[in-house]
Amino acid sequence: MLTLLTLAAILQSFSISLGVGSSTIAICSFFVAIADGTIEPSERKMMGVNYFVLRVAMVFILLTTLTLLVSQYFLVISQVFTPYVVAQLIVLAVLFINAILMTAHIMPSTFGPAIQAGNWYTLGLLAALLPLKLVDFTILQFILGYFAWLVLAISIVNGVMAVLKQRRKAA
Repeated sequence: MLTLLTLAAILQSFSISLGVGSSTIAICSFFVAIADGTIEPSERKMMGVNYFVLRVAMVFILLTTLTLLVSQYFLVISQVFTPYVVAQLIVLAVLFINAILMTAHIMPSTFGPAIQAGNWYTLGLLAALLPLKLVDFTILQFILGYFAWLVLAISIVNGVMAVLKQRRKAA
């Protein structure tokens, strides 16, 4: 059982790292692709590869998180839903819902890519805080910080998109 939990924790860490890195490449590729106002077929193809890698990372994060949660439930019932775990579950839920909405073309590009990137970086931050034992926060503190971070991410992505649009008009 310990070997399974160790493997799940390692795979979860790798998957979060893969997601953060792929998300960074995806958002940068998105900026490059929209810089000229048109997403070319080759750009779309490369972005598709990034999105596939992100989906793989998401599946592994979901599976490993569920494995770790179930094992914690059976081993230490009282400490399963700590604020850290609830924060992680909130981020995962938003990550999956946003991905589904983006895939269905319901979530506009004004918000979707920024929310996705913000979620990946939040998962990375949470993963980095855990071994440092810096997870002594309340759900309210997390939600306020998380919301502020997502607003900042949306502002940054839309700011970059506005600059690219201005450059395109000037050219």
